[in-house]
Amino acid sequence: MGLDLEKVKNVIESGKAVLGIEFGSTRIKAVLIGEDNAPIASGSHDWENCLEHNIWTYSLEDIWTGLQDSYAKMAEDVKEKYGTVITKLGAVGFSAMMHGYMVFDEKDELLVPFRTWRNTMTEEASDKLTEVFRFNIPQRWSIAHLYQAILNHEEHVSKIKFQTTLAGYIHWKLTGQKVLGVGEASGMFPIDMNTRDYNARMMEQFDELVADKKYSWKLGEILPKVLSAGEDAGVLTEEGVKLLDVSGNLQAGIPVCPPEGDAGTGMTATNSIARRTGNVSAGTSVFAMVVLEKELSRVYKEIDMVTTPTGNLVAMVHCNNCTSDLNAWVSLFKEFAEAFGVEVDMNKLFGTLYNKALEGDDDCGGLLAYNYFSGEHITGFEEGRPLFARMPESRFNLANFMRVHLFTALGALKTGLDILLKDEGVKLDKILGHGGLFKTKGVGQKIMAGAIDVPVSVMETAGEGGAWGIALLASYMVNKDEKETLDDYLTNKVFAGETGSEMAPDPTDVAGYDKFIRRYKEGLAIERAAVDTMK
Repeated sequence: MGLDLEKVKNVIESGKAVLGIEFGSTRIKAVLIGEDNAPIASGSHDWENCLEHNIWTYSLEDIWTGLQDSYAKMAEDVKEKYGTVITKLGAVGFSAMMHGYMVFDEKDELLVPFRTWRNTMTEEASDKLTEVFRFNIPQRWSIAHLYQAILNHEEHVSKIKFQTTLAGYIHWKLTGQKVLGVGEASGMFPIDMNTRDYNARMMEQFDELVADKKYSWKLGEILPKVLSAGEDAGVLTEEGVKLLDVSGNLQAGIPVCPPEGDAGTGMTATNSIARRTGNVSAGTSVFAMVVLEKELSRVYKEIDMVTTPTGNLVAMVHCNNCTSDLNAWVSLFKEFAEAFGVEVDMNKLFGTLYNKALEGDDDCGGLLAYNYFSGEHITGFEEGRPLFARMPESRFNLANFMRVHLFTALGALKTGLDILLKDEGVKLDKILGHGGLFKTKGVGQKIMAGAIDVPVSVMETAGEGGAWGIALLASYMVNKDEKETLDDYLTNKVFAGETGSEMAPDPTDVAGYDKFIRRYKEGLAIERAAVDTMK
């Protein structure tokens, strides 16, 4: 049944629609939802990080241009569909890629260019903090970036008055509030599960670690305040609405939910924030989130311990690389077709090539590939080195070529998930997939199920992604009943029993992926040696 256009128009004009905007690694997306929490309009802006002075970054200009363009396109979508203009909203939420490093001085000016999650230059800090805290601190975490800057004797550190993430920065500029959702905060610094706040003991340990530097600040003074889903996080200020809506139509005073990271919005958008559930987000990067019933038996460098937007313990396996190298190969096929004068529809090209992979040999015919467009901490690579290799006897054809690049997109992820599911015996009732890898129906889902040997579900709404997820968190803040949990709100008022289409692992795919992953791991030592030779 189609949308009741007049009803939706009334919802928009009455100011009950809710907006979510998420800054992904290649796209900024705005999603507007109605009273039933279903999307009613959207807009997006493409952007790309750049490598400047060997640091992956986005400029402040790109951040604000992208925000304004995605909002303007969403507003134009509303005008075209419903013939009305947005002046009021029920609530707004902002989300972005987790982690990274944004620090500001007393004049609220950025001290160094934004260092994104993609940078793998904090190994020394990561190792030392993990040792001190006895808690895994991955390289991309904000505290690792801060400590590495201290170890590097970077002059700007003494001037820091505030440190936050991309989501926190946007929220701060639009509301004046220096806050973070607990899920996003858990990627800055470890969270105490009892207090749902930064771990006080570890904060004291950090201050002791850097005491000899005699900085004017303590760690607790420069980090954002931690909030849980549903808590008040301020409103859009007069200055904030001007940064968001350049048309001037939007009014100030709109409630804003705590800013969250893409991991938290992915869990929300797939209804996988309850214990014994999990989700895999597969796009430019790939990460799996598994909500735990209890803590792991020990610290693993491959596993991040973060939280849901409500503060429950989550084991996160995060890999820097997923579809970037795969997309580059698809673009090469597009260029080939265009050289023959064939106009190519990219959706059809992706669908055709992805489905071709299902015709390949179970183990990819002996082909081998590494998708390391950037460094990969789980397998010990500081810099990107994409590689495709084959033996003379390998079965080199298009089906196997596509299959190996889909297989390798999950290679690093497999390493971490094996620790959880095999070594730690973590139990999962379900795992849901979302992101670009799952857009071609049945292909990414089938390969993921074979790689991890767990049934994988994909919901019809999975393509809406994190922008929808942060819109749901904003909706929860203003529409929840008294004492209604986020779990209950999502299950009863958003998904209403929807479980998605489930695909069980095919034993042939499982066996084939196991053969591939053995080859993959054996080749890592060879590739590391090659990287060392090239340095």
